[in-house]
Amino acid sequence: MTDTANIRIRGRIWLTAAGKNMLGRGRVELLEKIGATGSISQAARAMKMSYKAAWDAVDAMGNAFNSPLVNTSTGGKGGGGARLTPQALALIAAYRQLEQRHQDFLGQLEKEFSAALVTGEGTIQ
Repeated sequence: MTDTANIRIRGRIWLTAAGKNMLGRGRVELLEKIGATGSISQAARAMKMSYKAAWDAVDAMGNAFNSPLVNTSTGGKGGGGARLTPQALALIAAYRQLEQRHQDFLGQLEKEFSAALVTGEGTIQ
């Protein structure tokens, strides 16, 4: 039998609407990279995805939340750029808090699961 001290419960959070994924860890990471680099193209490269896939994700998130999450400026002599909107910054912060609470919850479930196995009751409180 597996040592119960080594059992871990894992999970991920996705926000969905009408059966479609709107936001998850990967999309939040994309937004964070756009914020850090000031570029959708550089963020896409850092995540090993195409520019089109990154742009489509940004567009889908903006449409899902009825608010643009990235403001872009056209390239040219000074180059273009991308900046996160206040809505995007709030969304990232709220998602990270939700993700932390989810991890805390899973940690509590791990403890309860291990205790249920040790006591032999098979009941998680």
